[in-house]
Amino acid sequence: MRGLAGYTATPLARSDRFRSEREADWWRLQTIIETVESNSASDLDDEELLRLPILYRSALSALSVARETALDANLIAYLENLCQRAYLILYGARSPLGTWLKDFFRRGWTVAVRGIWLETMMVAGLFLAGALAGYLLASGDDSWFYAFMDAGMAAGRDPTATTEALRATLYGGDSDDSGLEIFAMSLFTHNSRVSILAFALGFALGLPSILVILSNATGLGAFVSVFVAKGLGVGVGGWLAIHGTTEIFGIILSGAAGLHCARGVVFPGDLTRLESAARNGRRAAMVMVGVIVMMLVAGLLEGFGRQLIENDYGRYGIGAAMLLFWLGYFYRRVGNTA
Repeated sequence: MRGLAGYTATPLARSDRFRSEREADWWRLQTIIETVESNSASDLDDEELLRLPILYRSALSALSVARETALDANLIAYLENLCQRAYLILYGARSPLGTWLKDFFRRGWTVAVRGIWLETMMVAGLFLAGALAGYLLASGDDSWFYAFMDAGMAAGRDPTATTEALRATLYGGDSDDSGLEIFAMSLFTHNSRVSILAFALGFALGLPSILVILSNATGLGAFVSVFVAKGLGVGVGGWLAIHGTTEIFGIILSGAAGLHCARGVVFPGDLTRLESAARNGRRAAMVMVGVIVMMLVAGLLEGFGRQLIENDYGRYGIGAAMLLFWLGYFYRRVGNTA
């Protein structure tokens, strides 16, 4: 490793003191640069990727001070070289789209999701609590159903529906499947809108995101209560599971990403609030890019799989398989969590 030693031929007291106060950050930046130059940015962990621009700005500041105070010329040369190399990594030629997508699905998305594990657990707990509350309240009083569920979304699947009518919505799919493509796209659009809303509202200190999550959870619980009351609990579970494990997981990640943004502002730690918000915002944005992919998958499962597969075992099997896939994909290397 080429270090600072090659640039310290003139041992001035001021230069030594200036260097000793900042040298650790320079070495860290140099290590990151050499890792990227010898291999690729994908070899950096999440913390190194997030610290790189901060270390670069710190080195630029040190270079400016060194020039203004006429410190050791060799030190100035070292800092100039360091800043130039860091600049090329940060703002140089970008990776082709194919390379970016490969890195995103191989590592970037999973690292970002693991980085918000705390918020994910919190939102998952809120969602389960909201769904249970919606179910219990609507089971005891039909008026709660209409408080939690929009009439348009219910589409007649409400407490006034007969058992036969509800069973038909679970198993009596239209034999003409020519419109499934449009149905799948409409579901993808709706699910993506809910997810983006839960994420975007996180910047308002997270409270609106929590309300969006609870609203969807209580509505789901109230919806399920209608079918359970008519003895169709197993059927509605399969009807929801085939796409719901993907869709609900995506919505939970969206809410978690929103709370992660809020945490960066409220609890900045050792960073400034701006730096903390920027760091958490970048991680949350990476999560959200992947959530849109999850919503597309959920829309296809809902628009095609649920309509074409009417066997409860098949629906539960696909739902369980998708849940295991997502859990394995995101958390298979927990030790790398940033």
